[in-house]
Amino acid sequence: MSELKIVFVGHVDHGKSTIIGRLLFDTKSLPQGVVDKVQRIADETGKNFEFAYLLDAFAEERQQGITIDTTQLKFSTATRDYLIIDAPGHKEFLKNMISGAANANAAFLVIDAAAGVREQSRRHAYLLSLLGIKKIFVLVNKMDLVGYSEQRFREVAEDIKNFLATINVTPQEIIPISGFVGDNVTARSKNFSWYAGDTLIDTLDKISGIDENVDAALRLPIQDVYKFDERRIIVGRIESGRLNVGDKVQIFPDGRETVVTAFAHWQARDKKISAKAGESVGIIVADEFFNKRGEIITLANDTPLKVSSKLRASVFWLGKNFLTVGKTYKLKLATAEVEATVEKIIRTVDAATLERRENSSALKLNDVGEIVFKLKDKLAFDEFGFFQATGRFVLVDGFDVAGGGIVLSAENSQSNGTTFVDGNLTLHAELFDEFYYDVEQRKITQVAESKNENYRVGDTIQTTGFSYEYPTDFDIIFLNAGGFVKIRGTKIISIGRLENYAFEKVPLVNSRGFGIKVNNAESFDSFLREFAAIENSRALANFSNKYFFLNQFRELKFYFDYVI
Repeated sequence: MSELKIVFVGHVDHGKSTIIGRLLFDTKSLPQGVVDKVQRIADETGKNFEFAYLLDAFAEERQQGITIDTTQLKFSTATRDYLIIDAPGHKEFLKNMISGAANANAAFLVIDAAAGVREQSRRHAYLLSLLGIKKIFVLVNKMDLVGYSEQRFREVAEDIKNFLATINVTPQEIIPISGFVGDNVTARSKNFSWYAGDTLIDTLDKISGIDENVDAALRLPIQDVYKFDERRIIVGRIESGRLNVGDKVQIFPDGRETVVTAFAHWQARDKKISAKAGESVGIIVADEFFNKRGEIITLANDTPLKVSSKLRASVFWLGKNFLTVGKTYKLKLATAEVEATVEKIIRTVDAATLERRENSSALKLNDVGEIVFKLKDKLAFDEFGFFQATGRFVLVDGFDVAGGGIVLSAENSQSNGTTFVDGNLTLHAELFDEFYYDVEQRKITQVAESKNENYRVGDTIQTTGFSYEYPTDFDIIFLNAGGFVKIRGTKIISIGRLENYAFEKVPLVNSRGFGIKVNNAESFDSFLREFAAIENSRALANFSNKYFFLNQFRELKFYFDYVI
């Protein structure tokens, strides 16, 4: 089975290093010389043996040729191989989060049972959610210091679950342990007679989904292009999906199409006709395009990448200088690099308290912000909710990594119109499209599609236009897409799926801005049932005549030569 990458994070002094040291010791993953050295130092200084010291000993061993360092530690069980991404200290973790932890398959959040959930605990949890790590586990450590109290464990577990719920994270497991004593690390402890769950090592061995990306859409960022004889070999690492000789592919951002004719190889035994996620490959294609580093290859029939010169993103800022509007940074996404200028800071969020501040002028150290970037060149990417590897980026200020972020949406994608976005849910609307009656042509004309706008929870909308006027409080119902948007005081307070919608006594409109003739929960349920039963165009017309107002919020104006 493939190597599983795991990251351990936690507040300073909550015992993360002790747990890792105990895990390495109990699985006999340490050279005996390292253990003996730590024991000798403890004896000479009159101190107790500390498992956390084993990680420091590893750092010295690395200088002597062992291929393990303080941030990447390997060990194995009978089930699989593991790579621990260690995150020593708060500031160091933030840097490692961008370069290393972003590639983790699972994360373990360590919390001291006595101290409880602290600021860094919440901040680290928020960062894990920002990175899109789905498999998050909680280790309630130092249970020996609270007398193995079940009540205290339940209190801490409830506290962290409540916080995680606010950032839409559900922990896979919450495990009581003592890293120092070894309780519930690799063996079940009699001190936890009230706990029926798995130990840490059993939990690790049960984590699945290492190869989840194999069946996803193909994403192959181009690392470089080599020329041998008459061949141009495109090289890169397949982030997701499968690729075969004969596949028709597209190369973004331009969307050029070609066919894979061969995989490059050095020896006959290395020859192959297919590859999958996780493999580094060199491919030869039928057409002699000028391919370059930073482009991304997909299958022609896969979900296409987004292409834009402007994007909206969530950014975690690490820079010593504030991120400010108008400043230009280098944005690195997959293998691409592009200049990105901060056009707007929509809001900032404190990662520990989740306090939101609207229309901030700057992003300071450890802040999270929702930012609009204007890019110097077109960039191919995915929205992070669709695929993480090509929806995640870093920001470089000068020569320093100053921030990391995820792409929320393209701000000016062609034919995108108005969209409402929340996580993986994107709802397209036409309620801001303008129409008028052309007095010369004697016909109803659409002035233009609504400007390309992407709205999220917390955004304020413009309710008045040339040919429409909506109330300050109303709900938008997306029948075909199965979604809803709630607007109160012209501000979006909720975006969700229709099955979770609860009727309130406010006006309803559909995605085109037509009023809906519904005034209570019962009539709304009938409205949904009748829509679900529509079988043809005639039935749709009858349904529309029954339930929609054409002119409640829209007005058909007479005009000529309308200027947008």
